[in-house]
Amino acid sequence: MARTPSVKKHKACPGWGAVAIGTPSAAAGGMGDASLLHATAASVFHPSDFSDASEIAFAHALKIALVSGATLHMLHVSDPSRVPWEEFPGVRDTLERWGLIPAGSPRRAVARLGIEVRKVVTHDRDPVKASLGFLARHPADVVVLAVHRREGRMRWFQKSVGEPIAHGSGQITLFVPHGVEGFVSCATGAVSLRNVLIPVAHKPSPQPALDATANLVRRLQLAAGTVTLLHVGAGESPAVRCPDLPGWTWRRMAANGDPAERILWTAADIGADLIVMTTDGPDGFLDGLRGTTSARVLNKARCPVANLPVGAGTRRAGVAGLSSSPAVSRRAEKA
Repeated sequence: MARTPSVKKHKACPGWGAVAIGTPSAAAGGMGDASLLHATAASVFHPSDFSDASEIAFAHALKIALVSGATLHMLHVSDPSRVPWEEFPGVRDTLERWGLIPAGSPRRAVARLGIEVRKVVTHDRDPVKASLGFLARHPADVVVLAVHRREGRMRWFQKSVGEPIAHGSGQITLFVPHGVEGFVSCATGAVSLRNVLIPVAHKPSPQPALDATANLVRRLQLAAGTVTLLHVGAGESPAVRCPDLPGWTWRRMAANGDPAERILWTAADIGADLIVMTTDGPDGFLDGLRGTTSARVLNKARCPVANLPVGAGTRRAGVAGLSSSPAVSRRAEKA
């Protein structure tokens, strides 16, 4: 982006002054049944290729599961000749490092935090098809995955997979781009999230993004920060309701020009820790890469991007052309 866009600032919004799921303990966050971005998450899905980027995405997925009391499904697509359980991230090791369980804790210590972790290995030549097939059989409320840039394309999404999943309302995907540290520390589990950017337009409705961001702030008990609402284009910014969150500030900005470029420029300018975008779902976790603006933002963003489908129905549908089930191995957490 060679030129600095024209940006107008507006006044801030009014001030903020097949597993049983346990209830998180105080150590895990004590947040009942609400996840970072979804009000009623019971299942978090994290496909992993065991790369460094996936390790960072895993930390985010585990944090979401902890504050949700959710089941965390970790999927790896493997060669049929081996089942690489030892290569999965160590859940207990991570929780010990984060100070949530004592060193040398037994496996049951994980369940005491109110979560269930299931590691799944499936044998398929196409990781996207395998992920969609797993989600068709085990619908998730939140998907967390790393995306790798390769010559402007995403490693996970280089192939067409036909009809995308329709997961009904509220399926949220958190994309963690390769080379980005994100807002959850792998070393300590600490959260560093003070600036959130929400692009707003009249269609799709941006309100779910505002509500999801408010859920995130409440769940993580973040004391202070700023949410920037960016409207790109002519005309008035859409009317939205800014949730009341003590210690946080909502502000509006407007710009003209190419939407993706303006979103990326503003994210860099304000030091965004997270971009939250709505899309015209209900195409599930591939939806974030089907729209030109979403794809371009995700391909160049220097922070995680959360994608929320809007207008999804209440049903959970399968995936056309994926009726055959690949060989699957699964087990509960044995880190």
